[in-house]
Amino acid sequence: MTKNEEKVLVTIQLSGGNDYLNCIVPWENPIYRDSRKNIMLSDEKIIPLDNKLGLNPGMGIMKKFYEEGNLAIIHGVGYPTPNRSHFRSMDIWHTAEPNKVGSKGWLGQAIKDLDPNSENVVTAVNFSEYLPRALVAPDVPVTSVGDIENYGLFTSISDEDNKTKAMDTFKRFYSPVMGNDFTMNYLGKTGLDAAKGIDIINEAPKLYKSNIEYPDTNIAKQLKGVAQVHFANFGTRIFYVNHGGFDTHTNEVVLQEYLWHQLSDALSSFFQDLEEHNKGKEVLVFIFSEFGRRVDDNGTGTDHGSGGVSFLIGKSVKGGHYNEYPSLDPSERVEGDLKFNFDFRGLYSDILEDWLSIEANEIVGGNFEKIKPFI
Repeated sequence: MTKNEEKVLVTIQLSGGNDYLNCIVPWENPIYRDSRKNIMLSDEKIIPLDNKLGLNPGMGIMKKFYEEGNLAIIHGVGYPTPNRSHFRSMDIWHTAEPNKVGSKGWLGQAIKDLDPNSENVVTAVNFSEYLPRALVAPDVPVTSVGDIENYGLFTSISDEDNKTKAMDTFKRFYSPVMGNDFTMNYLGKTGLDAAKGIDIINEAPKLYKSNIEYPDTNIAKQLKGVAQVHFANFGTRIFYVNHGGFDTHTNEVVLQEYLWHQLSDALSSFFQDLEEHNKGKEVLVFIFSEFGRRVDDNGTGTDHGSGGVSFLIGKSVKGGHYNEYPSLDPSERVEGDLKFNFDFRGLYSDILEDWLSIEANEIVGGNFEKIKPFI
């Protein structure tokens, strides 16, 4: 496999807690109907799948991926002793440390393995609005992009001469002449890496040509940015994007469908773009959320739960259902939540070892059951 065909991971974070039960719907299960009297999805809205399951009406493109054999649905994903705090649960997913506060992100450690000497400041590119802990690790550069069409420092300076002078000052300020103090050296390297990342990423839109029209949504802009950078052959191996708003305590039916419509439309354009550029085989999309939600509704929505669902999409994915859908029986629940039956660190091990060819044991903290979802 050439450098231009190296395997690439695109991680999509569904922030807020995507409701598993109204995402992959056990629509024939009477307990689902009894538990979701106020927010149960009607038969005519659900997209039929198989195994007596259906998809949220906003997930049309996922049915297409599934029928093509390119979608793996991983059921019951979670970790021991579930935590219903957004911040703590997301931190657990980001660091693969369920039992303590982790200091290194799982993808940050992967970046270090892929680029041990930090030679490429765009080995990883983050398109979300903040730098996720998943990407953070000592001596690991990550280029973070808000809007690739307007990417760079000093974007509020309109005069190009003044912007160039400001950029030169920035680069001189963050030069290696700052001594041996660890903090100052770290800041110096971070600044230089940021400057280098600007110079590289700014070229991506100029090199990009496509006949695909992306929707005018934030998630679509992020995925278009992923395509632009990937097609530019900068050697980026890990991309990170964020799609938020899944904390559906109220108005869940409308909100969750709307968010999945946005994501589905964006994914449709993204994979069409990959197909047009003959780039689909080396790209894997991984979708996760910090937790699922309670089995019983709260009136118009659902509260924080535990066991959830994750997805893998790509031409190299062996599509289908992985693991069993957790039991809805009240006697099988954990404090009213679905009980997880697959440790997310096993899924990380699949991605690290069988996709990125990285030893997972140290990153995830042990050996965990894998599902082998790749061709």
